[in-house]
Amino acid sequence: MATRERRLAEFNGQGDPPPDQPVQVLCEDHSGTYQLPFACRFVDGEWRNNESGGAVEATVVGWRLPRSANPAL
Repeated sequence: MATRERRLAEFNGQGDPPPDQPVQVLCEDHSGTYQLPFACRFVDGEWRNNESGGAVEATVVGWRLPRSANPAL
């Protein structure tokens, strides 16, 4: 459980991400948490793959700005 809490703390985006801003997302399933290997955007209340535009079919539990855009991470 400590690992889950630590990972959630790393993806501490509050509320919805800025419009038109690609972000990294943390997802969760029955096996635990994992980061998607591609950037996503939050569009009209739905998470989408930034490149393909396809809907993300996972439970997103956190987001953060990409590391290159957020040097504090």
